[in-house]
Amino acid sequence: MMMNHSLKSQCKVNPGTVIEGKWHRNRYTIIKELGYGANGIVYLAKNQNQQVALKMSDNGMSITSEVNVLKSFAKVQGSALGPSLLDVDDWDRRSGKVSFYVMEYIQGPDLLTFIQQKGSSWTGVLIVQLLNDLDSLHKTGWVFGDLKPDNLIVTGPPSKIRTIDVGGTTIQGRAIKEFTEFYDRGYWGLGTRKADPAYDLFAAAMIIINTAYPKRFAKTTGDFKQLKMMVRQKKELLKYEDVILNALQGHYSSAGEMRNDMLQLTRSNPVQRSTGNRNAGQKAGPQPASRQVYRQKKQKGSIFETLLITLIVTLLYFLYIYGQLL
Repeated sequence: MMMNHSLKSQCKVNPGTVIEGKWHRNRYTIIKELGYGANGIVYLAKNQNQQVALKMSDNGMSITSEVNVLKSFAKVQGSALGPSLLDVDDWDRRSGKVSFYVMEYIQGPDLLTFIQQKGSSWTGVLIVQLLNDLDSLHKTGWVFGDLKPDNLIVTGPPSKIRTIDVGGTTIQGRAIKEFTEFYDRGYWGLGTRKADPAYDLFAAAMIIINTAYPKRFAKTTGDFKQLKMMVRQKKELLKYEDVILNALQGHYSSAGEMRNDMLQLTRSNPVQRSTGNRNAGQKAGPQPASRQVYRQKKQKGSIFETLLITLIVTLLYFLYIYGQLL
């Protein structure tokens, strides 16, 4: 969902603008706009020598809700859920009070860009990471909601998927706050827009499909049959077909369950295994022959060297005897 134009204009600021918090007095210099959604605009900003992401909105309730999400994320040990929360404050400007919060600036390409650059073999690895993080999120009572490649950044090395833009994150049981049609099960007639773990897992399956269709595709029949047909038309999706179709139909009880299935497919890819064996055979085959030839050459060299030394020693001995006779 896009934010309305009046809200966007109220939160619009130019690069170079200095925003000073009313309560904490921290100063942030705006560098550029990173993006905007239904509830505000996100800017790249600088505080002293640190680059940060600053989200601004005239909707104080929205800011409070997103801040609570980030605080919940911070309690999940060992998880990379969302950016770290750095500051929350208000900014008094001529047109009125604007609420904002400041978070860690997560740098890197989005998921689709990364896979296009590195290859489809990364899809399984990154989706397993994503499902692990979603499992942690769901256990805290939240659903991400507006899950899509734009909200997934790959940092590294080592490559690690991170979620950004928690504006759509919703408490389980409530109506989804924000969604993007292509990843929304309601749009495809495959479920409600009630926040439950299966809602995120449907979106995760659509993200896998999206990796093979970077420009997405139009809704025709708009049902399970269309999505199944699209999966079967791409060879890179066939190895994940069972997982994708189960998630689209809401058959998984948890992100952890879907993750385990993805993990098995990622680890036991028959194409990679047969290729690996074939390559290993090509490399291993000539190696014993090469070593045998090397040993044969070494043996011949040793025999020749021994004979040469013996000949020299014998010659020197005869020269010595001949000298004594003289």
